[in-house]
Amino acid sequence: MDLNENDVLIEGKVDWKGRPAMKNKHGGMLAALPVLATFAFDNMANLALSVNLVTYFNGVMHYDISESANHVTNYLGTNYILSIVMACLADAYLGRFRTVLIAAFVECVGLALLTAQAHYPKLKPPVCNIFLPTSNCEKVSGEKALMLFSAIYLLAVGGGGVKAALPSHGADQFDENDPKDARQMSTFFNGLLLALAVGGAVGLTCFVWVQDNKGFDRGFGLSFIAMFLGATIFMFGLPWYRIHVVQGNSPITDILQVYVAAIRNRKLQLPEDPSELHETPIDKEAELHQDYLPHTNVYRWLDKAAIRSNKTESPSPWKLCTVTQVENAKIFLAMVPVFFCSIIMTVCLAQLQTFSIQQGVTMDIKLTDSFNMPPASLPIIPIAFILILVPLYDRIFVPFIRKYTGIPTGITYLQRVGVGLLLSSLSMAVAGIMEVKRKNVAKHHNMLDAVPVLQPLPISVFWLSCQYFIFGVAESFTLVGLLEFFYSQTPKSAKAISSCFVWSAMAVGYFVSSILVKIVNHTTKGVTKNGGWLAGNNINRNHLENFYWLLAILSLINFSVYLFVATRYKYRASSLNVENEYEVRH
Repeated sequence: MDLNENDVLIEGKVDWKGRPAMKNKHGGMLAALPVLATFAFDNMANLALSVNLVTYFNGVMHYDISESANHVTNYLGTNYILSIVMACLADAYLGRFRTVLIAAFVECVGLALLTAQAHYPKLKPPVCNIFLPTSNCEKVSGEKALMLFSAIYLLAVGGGGVKAALPSHGADQFDENDPKDARQMSTFFNGLLLALAVGGAVGLTCFVWVQDNKGFDRGFGLSFIAMFLGATIFMFGLPWYRIHVVQGNSPITDILQVYVAAIRNRKLQLPEDPSELHETPIDKEAELHQDYLPHTNVYRWLDKAAIRSNKTESPSPWKLCTVTQVENAKIFLAMVPVFFCSIIMTVCLAQLQTFSIQQGVTMDIKLTDSFNMPPASLPIIPIAFILILVPLYDRIFVPFIRKYTGIPTGITYLQRVGVGLLLSSLSMAVAGIMEVKRKNVAKHHNMLDAVPVLQPLPISVFWLSCQYFIFGVAESFTLVGLLEFFYSQTPKSAKAISSCFVWSAMAVGYFVSSILVKIVNHTTKGVTKNGGWLAGNNINRNHLENFYWLLAILSLINFSVYLFVATRYKYRASSLNVENEYEVRH
């Protein structure tokens, strides 16, 4: 390959033909645009599913409300938790680019199966109105249930792969050590949220409307087309991509080796001079291109993994690790509390995707005499706000505050996350107030046992916009803050895994939501007539407002713990690119 004087090779990155990537020809915002477009189409396909799938399980497959909510949250949780597996494959074996392509194909297969089942009556249980008290609806079972859950969990596998590899592949198009690229990378992460919002806006309006008015088969078919277009656009960016070169070893294995070695060496004495700990020889040129880390004095017990008991032997990597390995393990360990503090927000999100949709089903959905607002389209409210907020935040707030902080992102990642966590608590408190108002209308008009499809309550569905609006603001702060935080703190070899911290926290949040619903129903079984706060198909007889307030209290407690964690976190050296500072604290 012929090089001119302006060509700068990028270490560890290649082009689509396997040649070293060049800074002036590969990467940058031009290469990131197809990634953002793919993320938008992926969210367009999936968000319409996640918000209306509970209605599909309830109205078409005949599960009751709490069962439907749990099936949806279990699917979403599996989707996010599988991102860990896909990230390990992406970082160590397949590469991030290939992982996205494979995952997109699997997702298309799942959507095709889901569309086919929704279209053919023989693949579904008999039509029945589950809201009528006298109905004895047949729940989906046997081969039909197998087809349903096969499609759903193929979607989970594909979605997990896209979530794991796509954001990190996009971030690979920038050099985080270059100040200009660092600012562009921040814009890219804000662009991810904007892409999510744009795709979500189309999915929550057009796709959901088609599902509700033209049939789930056509709505799922649109999701298939969107995912196929996303994969195609992703391929178009191939000539401009910087493709990360896989090393053939999993970064998770490197981290586990540190813990195993530290336990095996627990009886050894730590040297007073940290320079006596094991490290591979480092020359100046190698240090520029590889992720060598200096020794720190936190979590000193992990340093035992780098004690060489006999300088002449070559022990197993499960017995002796380098200082860089140990420091990477320390970084992962330090991020764990932040990970746990971010779980509760997804528990709140799960309610807006399940129970809040069921609230909307009972309410007046008319916007005008000729147009109805599908309840599953309610999340368009926070998304519309995100479409306005993200450009203002990135183009006005960040440049303004950057002048005072010297930080490319304006405020630190953890400060941004903290704002979102506090607002998520407020959104659940407001949700409880709105539910009280909705039920009071039902009581006042003697409609506690009304069939929603036949007789909606005389209260506009837009009252629910309050809780969606506040949570939308919260998500715009927290999601991007977490993605930037984890990407910036993890080592170069584990960038795909970095985004998995976010998706895994969401996965755990969805599973916790399912468990919490069961615990609440079991605990309150004896104090309510219908078998628990959230039991049964009549949401007017439930006590959803108490559940929302419980989540508001739990979220506030979580925020207090987060403040303690965040104020004590030490950022990785130079991760915020603040001039003349080695560490940045809150």
